[in-house]
Amino acid sequence: MDSLIKLLRTLREFRLLVGLVIIGTLGITLTNLAGPWIIRAVVGLVEGGLGQEWQTIVRLSILLLALYSLRALFAFATNYTAHWVAWSLVEKLRVRLYTHLQRLSLSYYQDKQTGQLMSRIVNDTQHLEPLLAHGVPDVIVNVLLLFGVAAILFSLNASLALWTLLPMPIIALTAYWFGRKARPAFRRAQERMAQLNGLLQDNIVGIKEIQIFTREHREEQRVERRAHHYTLDLMYALKLNAIHHPAIEWLGSTGTVIVIFYGGALALRQALPVADIVAFLLYLGMFYQPIVVLARLNEGIQQALASADRIFEVLETEPDITEKPGAVDMQGVQGSVTFEHVDFSYIDGVPVLRDISLRVNHGETLALVGPTGVGKTTIISLIPRFYDTDSGRILIDNHDIKDVSFQSLRKHISVVLQDVFLFNGTVRDNLLYGNPHASDVDIERAAQLANAHEFIVELEDGYDTAIGERGVKLSGGQKQRLSIARAILKDAPILILDEATSSVDTETEHLIQEAFQTLMQDKTSIVVAHRLSTIKDADKIAVLEEGRIVQFGTHEQLMQEDGLYQRLYARQFKDTDAA
Repeated sequence: MDSLIKLLRTLREFRLLVGLVIIGTLGITLTNLAGPWIIRAVVGLVEGGLGQEWQTIVRLSILLLALYSLRALFAFATNYTAHWVAWSLVEKLRVRLYTHLQRLSLSYYQDKQTGQLMSRIVNDTQHLEPLLAHGVPDVIVNVLLLFGVAAILFSLNASLALWTLLPMPIIALTAYWFGRKARPAFRRAQERMAQLNGLLQDNIVGIKEIQIFTREHREEQRVERRAHHYTLDLMYALKLNAIHHPAIEWLGSTGTVIVIFYGGALALRQALPVADIVAFLLYLGMFYQPIVVLARLNEGIQQALASADRIFEVLETEPDITEKPGAVDMQGVQGSVTFEHVDFSYIDGVPVLRDISLRVNHGETLALVGPTGVGKTTIISLIPRFYDTDSGRILIDNHDIKDVSFQSLRKHISVVLQDVFLFNGTVRDNLLYGNPHASDVDIERAAQLANAHEFIVELEDGYDTAIGERGVKLSGGQKQRLSIARAILKDAPILILDEATSSVDTETEHLIQEAFQTLMQDKTSIVVAHRLSTIKDADKIAVLEEGRIVQFGTHEQLMQEDGLYQRLYARQFKDTDAA
């Protein structure tokens, strides 16, 4: 019920349309209830002999036709309006889920597959549509019909009505049992579908690796297993449903047997008119029809509620990193960055950074070097608050970054990562991501600074060339240069480069380094590099080992020390000479 209540609360912004649906369902219920009563009146007239009642029968027939026509109009209006509400709500939930996922911290995504999250946005929300478009209106109509028919049956003959209610407790227990069993079963099936989506998404993205390592047969078997497990779990849920429906229909049919047996006996004793027997049978069909319909709806309801559970599980996940109430916007940022005794760990008890303290002034370049896994990328990830420190603080122009808004913080930082991500669009679209208001002149200038203009104009449609998903049509070096040009267009006072030239050849690297010398002027630059030759001119170099800064100074100062930097530098040039 918790998920259902939350779901119904989301309908508040569609109050007017929901009101129309309710009015339509009331109209359907009233016309359904009136039909058998008119038929009862006709049977009573026929039973008493036609006489002068023929005109009355004609009028009743016309009234019955009008009722059926009105019921059809109510049904159309209710059905269409309910579908409109349902799909509008699905649309809102999909956007709400996506918006919420954008707010969640990067730590949330560490153990999540893209395909699984997409399954919640697309598949789980779609399962709500039948519930809202058919389930809720049908439940309203049939519950009203159930009580309305029950009242009419008791008005006709109370004792016979009581006898017809005998199967009701068993029907209620059966429905309760099905709900307890079916909802977890449908949830398991939907989790299996999410796992299948996750595997398919991974495999389609990694199709090159699958083909290179000739793992097609293995991946086919994995997909087959996931698909089979989904089918098994779904079929278990549907087996419960297959048991439930016939059981409810059989129990409902026993009510008809009771009316025939007990009502027939009353009619033979002249204790009940034939017209009332006919009306009783007609209303009885309507009495058990809602029960059967509700039983059938229960399958969709349980599946929808299982989806709602998964949807609200995401929506109720709070981001690890949030804005402080009353967070301020930084103005006139120069770009000095200060770390004060910063500790950080991804997993409690496993420190990644220990007591990191350093300062980079406006216009200076800080290089972070050290063996793999010592925390270089973690340091630069803390500056835009992709993660938060365990202790200590980080300041930009003497503003604690935890006191400023995310947008204010991140708009002052340009980042070029080692793992370049480009969107499925044109070259121009990807460059404009850095600055949506940039002119064609600005775009071309940024591309030239990143040494990208030359290869862009050689593409089929130049800057309007579609580059495919993740830039699949470009080489690694070309993607890296587009990423650099995108950062140049943003023109933020703080520039972060994480192995920014790792995917380019030596000649292109030299040209990009020259462009960076111009770009870094009047900017605070923090560079992570394995090629120590590229950071010799950095104003400051921090050498990290096991999450600590073990050396700090200029290239010349560090080369004079007998330490890790000197050994790393000597090893690199020895490897270069050997090559």
